[in-house]
Amino acid sequence: MAFFRQYIAPIFIFLIFFVALAAVSARIFLPSDMAAPAPVSEVSPQNVLEPSTESVAGLPPALAALVKGLPDDPALFQ
Repeated sequence: MAFFRQYIAPIFIFLIFFVALAAVSARIFLPSDMAAPAPVSEVSPQNVLEPSTESVAGLPPALAALVKGLPDDPALFQ
């Protein structure tokens, strides 16, 4: 067991490190359009259904604040 811990395990650790280093460094050789991060665009939903104010997930109106959260204006909270 000591042989494995002293010789084999460190070799595995170095091999894993160098494989990961080679995989990360391979981005240098990719075409410029593939080396950049993926573009992020904001998608606006087409059909957004707003829940009614009377019922949120079948809960009574008094418990709707637990689902939606408290309003920003404390005067609106009942």
